[in-house]
Amino acid sequence: MEYTTLGSTGMTVSRLCLGCMSFGSSEWRPWVLEEEASHEIIERAIDLGITFFDTANMYSQGESERILGEALEGHREEAVVATKGYFQMRAGDHNSGGLSRKALE
Repeated sequence: MEYTTLGSTGMTVSRLCLGCMSFGSSEWRPWVLEEEASHEIIERAIDLGITFFDTANMYSQGESERILGEALEGHREEAVVATKGYFQMRAGDHNSGGLSRKALE
């Protein structure tokens, strides 16, 4: 695996980033992989030297982030997770979306 510095952050990441939109629950989208299959892909990526992962709060309504977090157990020191916030997670709850501290927590 080749590695590079992420912008001006000083963090070293794999040149390949594993996108995690397809991990979670097929109830969200029919093409999404369930937890066991997701773990297999993440574990293989780690074995191949991938240290950079991309997810978002809206991917499978948060399940992608949860699955990724569990799969990275024991690899947290070398992993860099880029996640995106903003999207409203619960209808009618204005604090469940946006970029406020409350929404991001």
